Amino acid sequence: MSVFQTAIPNPASSEPTLQLLSPDGTRTPHDELDAALAHLDFDDLRGFYRDMVIVRAADHEATSLQRQGQLGLWASAVGQEAAQIGAGHAARAHDYLVPTYREHGVAWARGIEPWKLLEVWRGINHCGWDPRELMTHPYMIVLGAQAPQAVGYAMGITRDGACGTGDPEVDTAVLALFGDGASSEGEVSEAFTWAASFEAPIVFLTQNNQWAISTATSVQTRVPLAQRSRGWGIPSVRVDGNDVLASYAVSRLALDAARGGQGPHFIEALTYRMNAHTTSDEPRIYRGEDEEKQWAALDPIARFEAYLRREDQLDDAFVSRCEEEGHDLSMSLHHHIHALEDPDPVQIFDHVYVDEHPLVAEERAEYIRYIEQFEEEGEGK
Repeated sequence: MSVFQTAIPNPASSEPTLQLLSPDGTRTPHDELDAALAHLDFDDLRGFYRDMVIVRAADHEATSLQRQGQLGLWASAVGQEAAQIGAGHAARAHDYLVPTYREHGVAWARGIEPWKLLEVWRGINHCGWDPRELMTHPYMIVLGAQAPQAVGYAMGITRDGACGTGDPEVDTAVLALFGDGASSEGEVSEAFTWAASFEAPIVFLTQNNQWAISTATSVQTRVPLAQRSRGWGIPSVRVDGNDVLASYAVSRLALDAARGGQGPHFIEALTYRMNAHTTSDEPRIYRGEDEEKQWAALDPIARFEAYLRREDQLDDAFVSRCEEEGHDLSMSLHHHIHALEDPDPVQIFDHVYVDEHPLVAEERAEYIRYIEQFEEEGEGK
């Protein structure tokens, strides 16, 4: 029996949460999820731990850089590392990933250098990376807007005959990521409609971090988010998003099914945004200290460290090396961002179309005349 379900439980408010690691690191067996993990060894798992530690260090540094005025904004993913590292590594290199604006762990797993993310948030980089090279879409700011685009890409995969062939080098899927708040947007419902109607090879993954800015998930829905897709006939599952093993296993099963021609799947990863929604937010206005302490006890990195230590697969020396790598990356980001020069603002017109367009050329010339007047005023002082 698959962990993915299409039936809505009675009462509908109940939904099991798949978990392999308890908060204290105790490992619980599960036949289907364990099979999805069977190819991993402890070197791989220590790599997951290292990734989470480094991503969190870079995240903290990005927040610090924003406070110093070096970034326009930053959306922290602290607390969500397990869901992101698990899903990011579960995807194959030729799968196409469509993130929102908080998927820093997914970006790291795909080989996107952190300073490219920071350059985007500084406002000097139009995308940050080549989506075709890294098979990862640019960050999307508008809530839910990327979901129909992701489905369109998945429909293209079907038309290219690149799913359901049985050839792992050919079969491809899309992983579309969004938050609990975005799941309430109309674009996501429309994406579900198209994905279900055309049996698109796509996995929708929502990281339910409990708050859509200041709106609690309990206000957004009367039933668990995992049940939303079932009205479209899209199989879904709820997983403990602070459990990197379960997050990896569930993501791998869903992506394998999508690539195999079994249509769309949906994952709700229960996790928590430990920091503010963005650096312009003050979370203490709408959530209490007791809640934050409760979720801090479920920290995904501490949980995974406890498990690896139980298995005698992690020691203080390895932990220290990971922390040192995180510190070194943070310092590298600090110096990189502080050394950046602002680009020529006219460059923004260079990437609208592949070929020169008369309207864009007219707008460029008008903008140049506009900024030149400030230069002339400066010369006259």
